[in-house]
Amino acid sequence: MPMDLSQFVDVDFCYLTTTGRVTGRPHTIEIWFALYGRTLYMLSGGGANADWVKNLLHTPEVTVRMQGVHFTGRGRIVEQAEEDALARRIVVAKYQPRDSEDLSDWGQTALPVAVNLLSRM
Repeated sequence: MPMDLSQFVDVDFCYLTTTGRVTGRPHTIEIWFALYGRTLYMLSGGGANADWVKNLLHTPEVTVRMQGVHFTGRGRIVEQAEEDALARRIVVAKYQPRDSEDLSDWGQTALPVAVNLLSRM
């Protein structure tokens, strides 16, 4: 059965839970995101050095919470040029109208990260 994620498109934040690569404990962050199909895109301003990105690379299985609804997912760094451009474009387009600062530099320099949503919990 296909997941209908349309109710979450305009939600301000999601909560991404990774497994700590050192502690093995859940680590949850609040983060901006944009949805495209069943893929959730985020931009890491800290690049690959951000703890949540390091955790996701170590253990790609994650959970995502949006408006109290939990999903399982598999995280990855976006590597293909077309998907990279898509991720940057949709995340910046979602948040630029909501933010008083110019997000274009962040949109160009942040690391695009994707979570393929697998199932609703």
